[in-house]
Amino acid sequence: MTRQVRAEKTRATIITAAADLFDRQGYEATSLSDIVEHARVTKGALYFHFAAKEDLAHAILELQSATCRRLARDTGARGRTSLEALMRLTFCMARMSAEDPVLRAGLRLATGTTRPRPPLSHPFTEWLDIVSARLAAAVEERDVHADADIDVVAHSLVCFFVGTRVVGSAREPVTRQPRRTAEMWQLLLRGLVPVTRRSRYLSLAARLEREPAPL
Repeated sequence: MTRQVRAEKTRATIITAAADLFDRQGYEATSLSDIVEHARVTKGALYFHFAAKEDLAHAILELQSATCRRLARDTGARGRTSLEALMRLTFCMARMSAEDPVLRAGLRLATGTTRPRPPLSHPFTEWLDIVSARLAAAVEERDVHADADIDVVAHSLVCFFVGTRVVGSAREPVTRQPRRTAEMWQLLLRGLVPVTRRSRYLSLAARLEREPAPL
């Protein structure tokens, strides 16, 4: 293993350890010493990659952003409708959050006092942009009512999705997130989608809940 590969592996280990602790006990309550112990690295190794805890938080938010953008791109492929792509994106995020501490920590950081460093956008701003674009396209495709207020719907959907994950993380296993996401869509679709197309998307929500990889 080359020095560069070892360094990259150590950096990834430190980020994962920090994300796990940020998710389980919070950013403020986690010290660099906690991260060193949890990652099983030396303080020198940690400081080689990250000068401060804020740098670790920023690295986690960067990874979360990159994952979100990649999933948005991947779920929008294969000739799917914009509404289906949006639904698949939320299910992917929910399922991956159950497996990836970086995504869970990113959400906890986003709902706290940590702010991304420019040019990185706040996660909620990024999600609103993605959701708004998908919804606007869904209106053009006649899968969403033409009189829907895109800004209001996008804001409500992001709040619903984030709130579901935040409340769920405090009350039940993270593995239940796909089920909660399906329940969210069962409610939203009844108000958003014309009745002639509604059954298709209600069935899709039920199917995506069961799919292990909803890409």
